[in-house]
Amino acid sequence: MKSIKMKTIKKQILLRMACVAFALVSSTTYAQNTNSEKTTQRDGFIFEFVVGGGLISVEDSAGIQTFDKSQGTFVFPDLKFGYMLNEKLAITAAMPGNIYEFQDNDRNFGGFIPSLQYWVKDRWWIHGGIGLAIDSPALYDIKDDVNDDWNFGCAVMASTGYEIYKKNNFALNVQSKLVLGRTSLDGDAHRDAVIFNVGLGFSWL
Repeated sequence: MKSIKMKTIKKQILLRMACVAFALVSSTTYAQNTNSEKTTQRDGFIFEFVVGGGLISVEDSAGIQTFDKSQGTFVFPDLKFGYMLNEKLAITAAMPGNIYEFQDNDRNFGGFIPSLQYWVKDRWWIHGGIGLAIDSPALYDIKDDVNDDWNFGCAVMASTGYEIYKKNNFALNVQSKLVLGRTSLDGDAHRDAVIFNVGLGFSWL
């Protein structure tokens, strides 16, 4: 009973730390952007890929892995496609992904998430949505009957970014991203993940 309570407390602490970090990045970008001037006309299709890293914490309801220990992770892949509905709002499909280790194998926890991106200021945007969570073997570490299972579920995502460089239809941004996901496993089990990333985004819009 005590171990269950400890796991719950650690899970709550991890979630609160991620939310606080997310809020700090948001407030920082807002403060930096108060005097920015409008320099870009956003129109048509948008595309972005992100390089970076962060933390991932994975818990398996079967008890194989718990939230007790977080892992450092690198972003792969992290893509975004979309279309500008107007100068400030875009409808997008985000594909976050992070590599993590599970029973000495490398796996990828990511998703396909329909989402919306809104420019609060000319350089500062917020982005979020809900969609499909995907837990799969890393493409370079697939082993028959060992690391070949694909699991699906639901994920929610929230991110924010600040464009530090813009020229014509290109923008370079610094961003943070929080993803919460759950996938179903065999035997009525499930796997939960909490991901917090920081990265550089390369956007064409």
